[in-house]
Amino acid sequence: MRVTEASALTPLLLSLKVAGWATLMASLFGTGLAWVLASTRFPGREWLDACLTLPMVLPPTVLGYYLLVVLGAHGVLGSHLQHWFGIRLVFSWQGAVLAAAIVVLPLVLKPARAAFESVDPHLEDAASSLGLTGAAIFWRVTLHLAWPGILSGVTLAFARALGEFGATLMVAGSIPGETQTLSLAVYEAVQAGNDALANLLVILISMVCLLALVLSRKLAHAGKAVR
Repeated sequence: MRVTEASALTPLLLSLKVAGWATLMASLFGTGLAWVLASTRFPGREWLDACLTLPMVLPPTVLGYYLLVVLGAHGVLGSHLQHWFGIRLVFSWQGAVLAAAIVVLPLVLKPARAAFESVDPHLEDAASSLGLTGAAIFWRVTLHLAWPGILSGVTLAFARALGEFGATLMVAGSIPGETQTLSLAVYEAVQAGNDALANLLVILISMVCLLALVLSRKLAHAGKAVR
């Protein structure tokens, strides 16, 4: 089988779109939840942290099955979304985004919580004594000191979302041009015996993930320098 630009470019662009949206979702929810876990004490806090971290250790197919139970046409949430709003997440790129976001959420949550917990509370107290409001302290002190650690987790999440396979396959399937991301395209190419395309796709995804890992390491070092 011939290797064409479209055969590699289409899944690459789709992977970048899915990974980008998934990382954005995971970053917003993960950072917010990390701040809550780091700054407040409440019953069941560590249980909540464990539940939010669960996608990191669950087999992706198991997580994908849970998502199908919830988001499927007869699922707890999916049936209502389809009936009332005409939204169908299963076998769509939006479903792939949601699956990837849940998979990578712990990769944002854990570094972000550690970054928030490492902020010296005396600096926040000093800012409060100067008359800054709680919101101003968060944006100008807490987040300013924690952002390198948060961004380190975000870049790792992006790399992981780019290579997500199991949960994405369960929820979104592997529809060429619609839900077939790079990792799924590699699998399909190998199954079809198209080694040339598989090699090209593997090189592409490896290069992007390598760049994300290098960036994550640099941000981690920047975080240590800030502190």
